Amino acid sequence: MDDRTRTEIEAAAFRTLRAHLMDERADVQNIDLMNLAGFCRNCLSRWYRGGGGRARRDAGQGRGARDLLRHAL
Repeated sequence: MDDRTRTEIEAAAFRTLRAHLMDERADVQNIDLMNLAGFCRNCLSRWYRGGGGRARRDAGQGRGARDLLRHAL
């Protein structure tokens, strides 16, 4: 699998996970998610912000967390 295809698949999986946590299971509390899965919405927002390089700079400082968590908390 080439890098572009892998990146597209990973991005689609991330968007699906995000939609599931934000829209379909907004009732799940961060502490419950942390206890069961070992990460929470805050972790996801940090990973999103830390995505690195040009994409992070283009998104603007702090915007990633707002975009990810806009419905979570």
